[in-house]
Amino acid sequence: MSLSVSRHIPVRPDWLATRHEDALDPDLAIVDPHHHLWDRPDSRYLASDLTADIDGSGHRVLATVYVECHAHYRDGGDPLERPLGEVAFAAGVGDAAAGLDTALCKGVVGTLDLTAGDRVRPLLEQTVALGRGRLRGLRCSSVYHPDPTAHGSMLNVPPGLLESATFRAGFAHLAPLGLLFDAWMYHTQLADAADLADAFPDTAIVLNHVGGAIGIGPYVGRRDEVFADWSTALREVARRPNVVVKLGGLGMRLFGFDLHEGERAPGSEAVAAAWRPYIETAIEAFGPDRAMFESNFPVDKGSCGYGVLWNAFKRIAAGCPHAEKRALFAGTAARVYRLAVAA
Repeated sequence: MSLSVSRHIPVRPDWLATRHEDALDPDLAIVDPHHHLWDRPDSRYLASDLTADIDGSGHRVLATVYVECHAHYRDGGDPLERPLGEVAFAAGVGDAAAGLDTALCKGVVGTLDLTAGDRVRPLLEQTVALGRGRLRGLRCSSVYHPDPTAHGSMLNVPPGLLESATFRAGFAHLAPLGLLFDAWMYHTQLADAADLADAFPDTAIVLNHVGGAIGIGPYVGRRDEVFADWSTALREVARRPNVVVKLGGLGMRLFGFDLHEGERAPGSEAVAAAWRPYIETAIEAFGPDRAMFESNFPVDKGSCGYGVLWNAFKRIAAGCPHAEKRALFAGTAARVYRLAVAA
């Protein structure tokens, strides 16, 4: 697996400041089930930055879930143990946020090299302990495409990861420890998610970023074709009852939208118009009880502000019955990640 220079859209605070919106339906409870925290040479986003985004948005965010991002690793030592540092870091953020209006990092998704097979078991047990009651699962990104111009992630993983025998030997240890799996791949790989779900029906799998429909590189100018292929593959994955989907990530460069190219930051109406077809298709395929809105901050912050993002989601879900809104914005995430919140 290689880690490349960031392929994310740069975050421009001055540009984001050109657009502010009051929160729509500000009393609606939100659980943000997907964000990152990091301190990199080209980008810094830590707990204070996330708190500022949440507090400035006017939305009622009850809790968040931290998802691994290859940050805060241990220095040196056994390479298999280095990712344990990230879980310890996120758990510490959660502890420090105790008592605040938003329970940051109430759930934590870490990572380990599951191709280590049975050697993963003691590492998983250590990771659970370091999570101090917050660890909910692992994410092992499997993003791969043979064309480098289609890469919308900092990672490019060798093909066939999820189907390899060594990976599955490690994966088999998740469910016995009560852990789920966050899956991140491109739409061209969605069959891998379906096959993994079939092989491990007792393991909950959370499909990230509506299944990663590529809109860059060789897919530029082919949005309708990609949408048709993506929606067919997504519906096939949705037939597996142990898979749920995250509704977000569409602000990434990967999807090929141009929201970040305007003179002013976009408003929620423009964001909703661009993202609606993907989100509505995913909700239709999985149902509100297996779908959850996510911010994917700070990655999606390159395309719009936190308040605008949640307003866009609320516009898309405006026609849903109240019970379905409660599920999409908080209930599903709270249930899947086992978060004790009043959603």
